[in-house]
Amino acid sequence: MTRPVRWDRIAEQYDQMLKYATAIRVGTASTEAILRRFMKANAAHPTYQAMIELGRAQKTIFLARYLHSRALQREIHEGLNVVESWNRANAVIFYGKGGDLATNRRDEQEMSVLCLRILQAALVYVNTLMIQDLLAGSEWDDALTAEDRRGLTPLFWAHVLPYGEVRLNMDARLRLAAAASSG
Repeated sequence: MTRPVRWDRIAEQYDQMLKYATAIRVGTASTEAILRRFMKANAAHPTYQAMIELGRAQKTIFLARYLHSRALQREIHEGLNVVESWNRANAVIFYGKGGDLATNRRDEQEMSVLCLRILQAALVYVNTLMIQDLLAGSEWDDALTAEDRRGLTPLFWAHVLPYGEVRLNMDARLRLAAAASSG
């Protein structure tokens, strides 16, 4: 917003930008390798500068759409609420010292983060199975619109008991039709 987009840079480097984008898309080059090449030139690479300008143009277009559309603003706000809720869940799951890593030892930090990721993945998996099980009923076939389906997310945790006693029965499985059909 401090200056206009430099369209001339984008036009000059358009073919090169397409070359790099195609290489990433078809897998002949990784994004990391291309960025490393750009960073060797201290970010002065002309194609990198053109990509920065293209990003500025995309950001400006998005901001204009966002400011114009109340529906888009609501959709983004609702998505942010889901993420905020999920972050609160992570704070409950990873409760030690307010969610901070309790050690300076790298191996223990890595283990803590890996355990958190396993718990997150397990929770998302079980939630996905519960949603699938619920929506498997024929009464949902015509009840949900495309917008409703887009709003479905397994990132919820209201059913999690963060404090108190949890009794696990390792001899029984969850009674979910989706789990039974995939197993």
